[in-house]
Amino acid sequence: MLVSGRNNVLEILKNSKLKNKIKKAIVSKNFNEFNILNLIEKNKIPLEKKEKYELDKMINNNHQGIILEVLDYQYALLDEIIKEDKCQLLILDHLEDPHNLGAIIRTAEAAGIDGIILPKNRSVSVNETVMKTSVGALYNVKICQVTNLNQTIKYLKKIGFWVIGTSMEGTNFHDIDYPDKTVLIIGSEGFGMSRLVEEACDYIASIPMYGKINSLNASVAAGIMIYEMKR
Repeated sequence: MLVSGRNNVLEILKNSKLKNKIKKAIVSKNFNEFNILNLIEKNKIPLEKKEKYELDKMINNNHQGIILEVLDYQYALLDEIIKEDKCQLLILDHLEDPHNLGAIIRTAEAAGIDGIILPKNRSVSVNETVMKTSVGALYNVKICQVTNLNQTIKYLKKIGFWVIGTSMEGTNFHDIDYPDKTVLIIGSEGFGMSRLVEEACDYIASIPMYGKINSLNASVAAGIMIYEMKR
């Protein structure tokens, strides 16, 4: 997987746990960010210098003169993200936009969410865009892919989790208790939660809308709900 952008690359290089995940660094011949170059040298990462147009061919977005080739993201197993006592998990019900996933990962990492669960099919997965948007937070968050969301929710409820979904029609999110073991579900950008997932929820939380726009971007809604759950 290729990762680009100075801030994103810097976050990865500064994380000692990620040193062994970096295969090599590619920089443009006029790249002069010495703090990044020093970290590359310090971590003994193979370095290649190329013309800017060669980097342009490697990656479509704005690489800012630096690209890292890193190992593909390793998903966690479901049991690896579950804690016996206090545990707060996030389920993303068929999210499609990698920018939203990256932004949610960054918020989840900042808030100390224990893990994120994604369905394997018909859902965004971790890719270069997610990596870039999360600005280095990705490797600090455990993400699990599951084959069947409904079966996963049933299992989590069986071991003591309360499941709180999100929808435009539901209980004011301030009026809901968030137990120590909570799963928060964010629906897809276009369709919200699927019917079976919604039916499995213990509560449906709604964020009040006071303007003329009656919905929020998925990553914004997730941020609001995550911090309400933490509070």
